[in-house]
Amino acid sequence: MNTRTRVLTGTALAVALGAGTFGAVSASAAQAESAPAAVAAAAAKKDGGADEKNFTTTTHLTVDAATRAAQAALDAAQKENQKVTVAVVDRNGNTIVTLRGDGAGPQSYESAQRKAFTAVSWNAPTSVLAGRLAQTPNLKDIPGTLFLGGGTPVQAKGAPVAGIGVAGAPSGDLDEKYAKAGVDSLEK
Repeated sequence: MNTRTRVLTGTALAVALGAGTFGAVSASAAQAESAPAAVAAAAAKKDGGADEKNFTTTTHLTVDAATRAAQAALDAAQKENQKVTVAVVDRNGNTIVTLRGDGAGPQSYESAQRKAFTAVSWNAPTSVLAGRLAQTPNLKDIPGTLFLGGGTPVQAKGAPVAGIGVAGAPSGDLDEKYAKAGVDSLEK
């Protein structure tokens, strides 16, 4: 290949790549501009049409409600002189709030979060789930879970929307009692 052929081939390749990149950027921009319109149209449609089947509506616990529930659980434990940590997680297992009581052990922080995550994941108290380990011991291998009493789901219309986990009392039964006090505070 002579120099002129190499220059022409290189130029043609650069032009082709540039045109392809420009086309891809233009197509992406056009799709990005039309996406909000499609979402708005689907949200505006209220007649049960085909677009509504592509979207879900979920209920979330507010930060204020999560904080009140955590404080109620912590207060219940403190009334019985127990030093615990309380964690509240959302439906996806993300921590909304964690309150570590005075004197709570260092292990209680993570344990409370994992109990809350476990409760919301299975929509059941962790004491019930701990009993299931006898039939299915590999449940304990699921990352982020802890199958010990002390976690309780928060429900809205029967569906889990959050989990409250308590750790640090001498037994899972006590931890779960305090978590339940947090759930009960949301019903007032």
